Amino acid sequence: MIIVTGATGQLGHRIVEHLLTRVPAERAGISVRDPESPRARAFADRGVRVRRGDFTDAESLAHAFEGASQVLVVSVDKLGEECVKQHRAAIEAAVAAGARRILYTSQMGAGAASRFQACRDHAATEQILRDCGIPFTALRNGFYAASATRFLDHARETGEIVLPADGPVAWTTHADLAEATAAILADEGRFDGPTPPLTAARSLSFDDIAALATEVTGRTFTRTTAPGAGFRDQLVAQGVPAHYADQLLGIFAAARAGEFAPTDPTLGTLLGREPAGMREVLGEALR
Repeated sequence: MIIVTGATGQLGHRIVEHLLTRVPAERAGISVRDPESPRARAFADRGVRVRRGDFTDAESLAHAFEGASQVLVVSVDKLGEECVKQHRAAIEAAVAAGARRILYTSQMGAGAASRFQACRDHAATEQILRDCGIPFTALRNGFYAASATRFLDHARETGEIVLPADGPVAWTTHADLAEATAAILADEGRFDGPTPPLTAARSLSFDDIAALATEVTGRTFTRTTAPGAGFRDQLVAQGVPAHYADQLLGIFAAARAGEFAPTDPTLGTLLGREPAGMREVLGEALR
């Protein structure tokens, strides 16, 4: 049985939807914090095994992962020590359940020296996978395009993209990554260890995004570079916790260093088509 964690989240539920086009429902199971949520119940109605699994509750994971041949650990929305601790718990539970392979949603740029905390957390989790004693696949996902559109919230009204200095990023959609992940799950062992970067075809800076947004909407979008410290203070004044504001600055520092710039054809090969680009994403987000 293929077990997918976080299967009611933005990425996880799409993965399960695509997986069900490739394997019978009785071969799929999901591990979720709330089995009574609408998405979980909808999967149960289609014959998917639904069990409660909480990365902070080892007993629940043992039950959720029972009978697993593969476990996909979808990374948690945490940072630092707590993030790695929860990933370790999920990996240890998958090993104890007898899974043949563990897959993990990592990120391009994962590395202990990354300027972005999440990438350092991914690197630490990948090391746990290397040490766990069974085969693993670390899905080096491109940076989520949805993050770019969230940075444009203010610009939707003003046309002004005011952000710290950045660099090119291989913005990639949740939808494409989910479809590719399902393909990898259905073809067990296709990748051992970290995958190549799973990215869209182009890397774009926010200067490029401003130009694309102008083309797509017919409105003028301008890009202005904000000092990092001022940007952080503005976020904190808006109620963003200081530690989270610091992590957002880390994204821009990592982008300036080129950590998210590489592109690779692997995602397109898995999809059998060109991955969606920012033109399509902006056309949807800014309409």
